[in-house]
Amino acid sequence: MTDPSPQPAPIKAVPLKHPGRWVAAGIVLALAAWVIVGAATNEAYGWDVYRSYLLDTRVATAAAHTLLITLLSMVIGLIGGVALAVMRMSPNPVLGAVAWLFLWVFRGTPIYVQLVFWGLMGSLYEVIKVGPAEVSLESLLSNAFLLAVVGLGLNEAAYMAEIVRSGIQAVPEGQFEASKALGMGWWLTMRRTVLPQAMRIIIPPTGNEFISLLKTTSLVVAIPYTQELYGRSIDIANALFAPVPMLLVAATWYLVITSLLMIGQHYLEKHYERGSTRELTGRQLAALADAEGTLPRNISVVNPTEARRK
Repeated sequence: MTDPSPQPAPIKAVPLKHPGRWVAAGIVLALAAWVIVGAATNEAYGWDVYRSYLLDTRVATAAAHTLLITLLSMVIGLIGGVALAVMRMSPNPVLGAVAWLFLWVFRGTPIYVQLVFWGLMGSLYEVIKVGPAEVSLESLLSNAFLLAVVGLGLNEAAYMAEIVRSGIQAVPEGQFEASKALGMGWWLTMRRTVLPQAMRIIIPPTGNEFISLLKTTSLVVAIPYTQELYGRSIDIANALFAPVPMLLVAATWYLVITSLLMIGQHYLEKHYERGSTRELTGRQLAALADAEGTLPRNISVVNPTEARRK
């Protein structure tokens, strides 16, 4: 018995030509080559000084200080961000008000102004009086490294608080209700149920904040602390009367470090994306599109034969 509905012939689609794209690409490549060649042949850049100090031990040590400041400040930011987020969502109005005030101050003022203020802290609080006793803060508030870490960490806590709060609010309301049904209090629910689930949403933007914080460390010269990468490069540049090549040295180190952190962030996000994607056949895709109107971002279409093999 012959098939009454013969298969249609395959469509021979001819791809559209886009000569404008090739022209634009050629112009962009020509401009890029012009900029690179012009910079490479311009003696004002001081490429000989750049090559001499790129791997200088003083610069490498300053890069290590930058990483240490970033790491310690991020630890303060993470701990403070979680505490502030929980305080702001707490049913206690006092805790919520204190958290809101902290976020208002630290997110509403420039980080450079905050660091200058931290640098002047030693002139504001020389001693603390606790009853008849006096505690000297001179040695503590004269430590520029400590002030840099605290200043950056508290500022980062204000931004991490909003990231943590958004992650907590993304947890389904049913999780709260189930915890209440088990007799768990609000604090126990946050610690045992909500925060572990919110980490999948919190971790990826935290990587962005860590990279941004690394670059923000260049502002600690306002304290002043000059042992980090930017401050040390400027010190060497002032001694050599060659600011441009030393700025290029600092920029190269920042690019290398941030590139490595971006690679780590990519694999960290891949790790936390496990189990969050769905593969659908054509029939399932049509049913989902008909029900929701649009497709979620975690949907991918697979061939039914491939789906059966899996």
